[in-house]
Amino acid sequence: MESKPDTIKISASHKEEIFANRADLFVTVRGSSLVSGDAAMKKAKEVTQLVEALTAAGVSPEAIHLQGVRIETATGALLKSSSAIYRLKVQCEKLDQLAELLDVIASQKNAALERIEWKYPEDAARERGMDALLAKAKLKAGKIAGALGVKLLGVYDFIENVYDEEMPYPAFAAQAMPMRAAGKAAPEPSLGMDIQHSKTIRMGVEIWYRVSAF
Repeated sequence: MESKPDTIKISASHKEEIFANRADLFVTVRGSSLVSGDAAMKKAKEVTQLVEALTAAGVSPEAIHLQGVRIETATGALLKSSSAIYRLKVQCEKLDQLAELLDVIASQKNAALERIEWKYPEDAARERGMDALLAKAKLKAGKIAGALGVKLLGVYDFIENVYDEEMPYPAFAAQAMPMRAAGKAAPEPSLGMDIQHSKTIRMGVEIWYRVSAF
C-alpha cells in the first residue's frame, strides 16, 4: 500500500461582490383570445401591445421570447374564443434601460411582472478570485515551509470550493406597481423596487503541498 508523502495543508479564502450587468424579466400577459405558437406575438392583441411598447422603448424583438401559453376556460371545452395567459421572457441587456422597461410593463393593463432573474459577469470574477487564492496559498505555504525547515516539492492534493450568496428576489405583480394615468407621461419611472442587484462570490481552496522530510 502506497504511503502518503510528507505534506502540509494550506487553506485560503477569497470573496468578491459583483453587480448584475444584465437581467431577464419574466412577464405574464392575460389575453382575451387563444393564439398558439409564435403567432401569439403578432396575433394575440394584449401580447402585441406589450411587444410594441417594449420595442418602442428600445428592446430588440429578438430579446422577447414566448415561453408558454396556459388556456383558461370555464366550461372545460377548448374554444377558439378561450382566453389564455401568455408567459414571456424579456432580455434586458443594458441595466440602464431596466427602470424604463419595468415602467412599460406596469403601464400595460393585462401584464404582470412575475420575477427578475439577474445575470452577472461571473467568469471574470471567478478567474480573478482563483488567481488571488493561488497566490495567497503559495505565499502562505512558503512561509510555513520555511518556518518548519522543509522545502516545497509539489502539490499532493487540491480541493476548490465556490458558492454564491444572493438574496432571493421577490415576485411582483403589475397591479402592485403604480400605473400611469392614461395619456399622461410620467416624469420618471413609477417603481417601488430595487433596479440594481449584487451578489457575493465566495471561493476557497485546500492544498496539500508535498514537502521534504521533516
